[in-house]
Amino acid sequence: MNAHAPSTGFTDAAAMWDRRFSESGYLFGTEPNAWLRDHADLWHAGQRVLCVADGEGRNSVFLADRGLIVDAFDISEVGVRKARDFARITGVKVNFAIADVARLSWPESLYDGVVAIFIQFADPELRRRIFHGMVRCLKPGGLLVLQGYTPKQLDYRTGGPGIESHLYTASQLRESFAGIEILELREYEAELAEGSAHRGHSALVGLVARKPLA
Repeated sequence: MNAHAPSTGFTDAAAMWDRRFSESGYLFGTEPNAWLRDHADLWHAGQRVLCVADGEGRNSVFLADRGLIVDAFDISEVGVRKARDFARITGVKVNFAIADVARLSWPESLYDGVVAIFIQFADPELRRRIFHGMVRCLKPGGLLVLQGYTPKQLDYRTGGPGIESHLYTASQLRESFAGIEILELREYEAELAEGSAHRGHSALVGLVARKPLA
């Protein structure tokens, strides 16, 4: 994975996330995302999973603790440093890297799973490239687990980018992942308690999809 100057939807994304992750504690908490936790049994110990833009490591550490081989990256050096500390304290191994998702060379057919939780820093064009890369790096039969906020989240303002073009709808995700089998796709509302950044009533969408075997 490559670490380069950022080119995401935010100006100087690395500096912004370094600043946010430099605060005491864990910005999004240390517990895994609930959508991921509820679908973690899709994989079994020994399978290899990639966590995209994993921040301070809450989701990658959770999966590693279940016996998965986990690769994870984030653009923030501070976030990755905290993630490494969290993995060490938890007693698990995660292969962390500092990398800019906008310039990532996605490997082909490497992973049994890809996890993308609230990666809504991307404008529509970058999002298209990220989604394409995530599908590319899945093995045939590999599973994608994704969660994001819907545009209704702009009414709640309990997390997320606050930029409508960065948010997801179920119909948009169905179109974006038309080339793979959608196993579950649901828009719903729930109370989130993920650190200080995702807290309160939230408008969510969750996706589980499988790359075809052939």
